[in-house]
Parts: sequence; structure tokens; C-alpha cells
Amino acid sequence: MSTRTLRVILTNPRGFCAGVERAIEIVERALQLYGPPVYVRHEIVHNRHVVDSLRAKGAVFVEELEEVPDGAVTVFSAHGVSEAVETEARQRALPVIDATCPLVSKVHKEGRNQSQRGREVILIGHAGHPEVEGTRGRIPRGVHIVSTREDVGALTIPVEAPVAYVTQTTLSVDDTRDIIKALKERFPHIAGPDVRDICYATQNRQQAVREVAARVDLLLVVGAKNSSNSNRLREIGVQMGIPSYLIDDASMIEPDWLEGIETIGITAGASAPERLVQDLIVALGAYGDVQVEELDGVIESMQFKLPRELDRAAVSAVRT
Repeated sequence: MSTRTLRVILTNPRGFCAGVERAIEIVERALQLYGPPVYVRHEIVHNRHVVDSLRAKGAVFVEELEEVPDGAVTVFSAHGVSEAVETEARQRALPVIDATCPLVSKVHKEGRNQSQRGREVILIGHAGHPEVEGTRGRIPRGVHIVSTREDVGALTIPVEAPVAYVTQTTLSVDDTRDIIKALKERFPHIAGPDVRDICYATQNRQQAVREVAARVDLLLVVGAKNSSNSNRLREIGVQMGIPSYLIDDASMIEPDWLEGIETIGITAGASAPERLVQDLIVALGAYGDVQVEELDGVIESMQFKLPRELDRAAVSAVRT
């Protein structure tokens, strides 16, 4: 009796980026230094498994600061917060540790500088996403949000007005270039950074998916439904003409997806732990003998420093 063979190709890089690793470490260190509970405004990153793991250790996730008791240690998520949220925390004298990804903070600074130079700032991103809302609230006089070429056409900014753009860090590189092209057609003098605001990890994972999608019959993306960068990875698979699914974990595999499939590409969004990828490979073993290979890819060496608050707390804890 013949046994079915499933060939699995893993993308590289995949999963956690430096900003996510830093954000998780910040919560874990805060729990160690201060003890539970530590309050986190919004999901620290967009992944239920990560959030549940931290919740089990004593993190309490809230949507608004008003849910945080006076004096409680509070962590801002990797997506960043608006100036108003930061001001509210300061007025309440909450001990805050900011886990905003440094690359998101860079976009805040860039947008703020452009606004202070008198330019109307256009933010390429998805309205309602926490990162976009945080960026919107960091830029004086606000921003104009666009997510499609059609949105560019609907802008009411005069053509001769001084304008600049910044972007959400987790967008599709191809889609963003298309929108930037539309902006430059509408405002030939517009200032902006091409796609450099899209973070290195997002770009690396998208390029890796393009490479694997050309070699497989099916693409599985491990990541959360509300994860922007994970959704973009699935979309690339669809655009390249292969069935592509975004799954939280192995439990979401549908047997129908595997009918007639010989080669499966697997990647993971920047918020998805590697253990979920390994669990998925094990689960595929129920459908045949799994042969795994991993593509060569960009080696990521980026590391971000932890906030100074944790260093000071660590020193204080040692002295006491």
C-alpha cells in the first residue's frame, strides 16, 4: 500500500520580528520586576496565543486606560498610542512602559516633522488599525488616511498645497508602491520615503512568500485574522494564483484544502510564534508522510533596546 507524501517548504524568514520579541520581553520583564498584575493597553501584539500566554502569567489586557487602576504598571502595545493616551497616563501618574515598536515610533517622528514644516500629511494605511490610530494621534493637525488609489482620487487637498506622506509599517509593498505612484501623479511635489516606512521584517516576509508561492500548490499562513502583516502574506499567495489560507493554528486545517495537493508552503506573520508552525507540520502528518525543507532567506539580525524604565526598575530591584 502506497503512502501519500506531502512536501512542505518553509519560508525564511517567518514569524517573530525584533519589534514583537521586544514587546513580549517587555511584558515578561515587567511581570518579573513588579509582579502581577501588569496592565497592557490593547493586545501587546496581534496573536491570541501570545496574549493568552502572557495573560496566564498575570498580564491584564484592557482597551482603554480608564480600565487601569490608579498606580498600576501599564504597558503600551507594540502598535503605539496617540499623544492623547500618553497625556492621559501622565495626568493619572500611571507608571508606563512603552512597548511601541521603534520602527512605528520612527513613522510618528517623521509624520510630526512633516506636519511641523507646514505640510498636509497623508497616511497610507488601514483606518481603525491600532497603529494607524496611534500615528494619527501623534501628528499635529491630523492626517488624511488613504488605503487605495481611489482614496487618493477622493482627497480634497488642493494640488498646490504642501503635502507629505508616511505609511503604516505592515502594508503590502506592491500595493503601497502603487498608492505612492498615484500620490505622486496627483501631487508631483509630494515629500515621502518611498516604501522605506514599511518595516524590514514585513518586506522580508513578503519576499519570502513570493519565492515559495512559485513552488507550491497551497500556501498556509500562520497568523491572526486581525494581523495586518499576516493578511498581506495570504494576499500575496492569492495574487500568485494558489489557494492560500490564514490560520490561527493547526486546528483550523480543513481536509478539503489538501485534496490533490503535493507541495505546501508555510509561513508565519510577524506576531506568530514558531511553535505554531511546528505544531502545524506535526498536524499535517495525519494526511501523509511529511518531508520538510526550508528555503534560504534573509538573515535578520535586528535587535531593539528595552525601555530605560525596565533598566531602572531592575537596578532598584537588585538594590532592595
